[in-house]
Amino acid sequence: MTTREGVATMEEVEIQSLQMDRFSDLLPPDRIIRFADVAAEARALMGERTIWNVNATAQGGGVAEMLQTLLAYVRGVHIDTRWLVLTGNPEFFTVTKRVHNMLHGEAGDGGPLGQAERVLVADALEADIEELTARVSIGDVVLLHDPQTAGMVDRLRAAGARVVWRCHVGRDTSNELTDRAWDFLRPMIQHADAFVFSRSVYVPAWCPPEAVRIITPSIDPLSAKNQDLSDAMAQAVLLRSGIVDGAGEDGGDASLQFVRRDGRVGEVRCHHGLQAEGEPVPAEARLVVQVSRWDRLKDMPGVQQGFVEAMASLPDDVHLVLAGPEVAGVSDDPEGGVVLEECRDGWRRLSPAERRRVHLVCLPMDDVDENAILVNALQRRASIVVQKSLVEGFGLTVTEAMWKGRPVVASAVGGIVDQITDMVDGVLLRDPSDVQGLGDVLATLFGDPELRAALGDAGRQTVYERFLGDRHLEAYVDLLRRLVG
Repeated sequence: MTTREGVATMEEVEIQSLQMDRFSDLLPPDRIIRFADVAAEARALMGERTIWNVNATAQGGGVAEMLQTLLAYVRGVHIDTRWLVLTGNPEFFTVTKRVHNMLHGEAGDGGPLGQAERVLVADALEADIEELTARVSIGDVVLLHDPQTAGMVDRLRAAGARVVWRCHVGRDTSNELTDRAWDFLRPMIQHADAFVFSRSVYVPAWCPPEAVRIITPSIDPLSAKNQDLSDAMAQAVLLRSGIVDGAGEDGGDASLQFVRRDGRVGEVRCHHGLQAEGEPVPAEARLVVQVSRWDRLKDMPGVQQGFVEAMASLPDDVHLVLAGPEVAGVSDDPEGGVVLEECRDGWRRLSPAERRRVHLVCLPMDDVDENAILVNALQRRASIVVQKSLVEGFGLTVTEAMWKGRPVVASAVGGIVDQITDMVDGVLLRDPSDVQGLGDVLATLFGDPELRAALGDAGRQTVYERFLGDRHLEAYVDLLRRLVG
């Protein structure tokens, strides 16, 4: 972030312009034509207005991932769109993380949510609100993402903006904790012009039905995280990065280049010490991989436990990789370091033989495009991808792995059940806390390569039909019709 007269100002994230004709070799002509028609309607609706997006971080997590590419396509159809990131402070992010956890029905750090916390949030947002209201014009559309932005709704509406509050998290069934979180948020967001949720069951009862839209997230199949990589290139990326033990091999320079969001060519760097615990992965090992934040609700420790308990039933060449972001690189998640340390403690308690087959990896966050290509390579190198979340808003890591044709084993929670039909295009764990059940499924899949291949193929087709960016943008244009049409 920059500063003005000693006051921190909001970071404006640079948005590259991407054209939908990049999809001409991927999507059928009718979908390309449909998107062109939708784009023309959006331009007519918006005119000279700007679409602003505000969230808590420019990198790390699914929201930032989506905005990086989705807004580039909006810019590519000649609609003025901007992306600003809150300044925040540690106390502010502690409270908003508490709200995040409670919306998932979990206690988080167990702290209070009352008037003192409302005042803390309001004070932390004051400078950002003043800056944003000075920049927004009457009739602009502002999309505020998740609990961190809730306190901005009323002031932006008073400035003449059409305000949408977009919630990416929730719980299938409410409990006392979710009720407390909504009680905290409601006074701040209830006057928004519209509300967007990923699932209908996440919508609180007090939201006016006519103001609610259900919009599922999407992936960009041409981004660094999802673009096609050959097996050789995926291996070369992991060798160069030091995640896989290459014994001096790097796969050749040509295999280490990738296309950045802005169209420039990047190259994977040599890294040392990405392993938080464990040695680099043996070059010939088959992998079970979970990629996610070091977030308690993603249950990385449970994945580690389930894999270790099933180890005797798995082939000797199968290893586990738990990969998350370098914790210092995710500013809005104060729990990351704590959860990583829990995983490290669990790893240290393993026997030497068990440790050799479990690898904790922290992916660098100083280059978001390189981070994306590392995740891409890990998911493509995996024999099975796991997402054993205890609760989940939507689960884009599931979408990403399905797109890559990998069989996915994931908890039957949240938006994951909107993506996976059990034993058709993935495997659902009915009890997300069942570590033995996870191990049993892994053993079954490694014993049945034909089933693994069938699940992977069907998963890719599901994403192709339902979770690519053209579908996502169409849903937002439908929202714009209501707001400014």
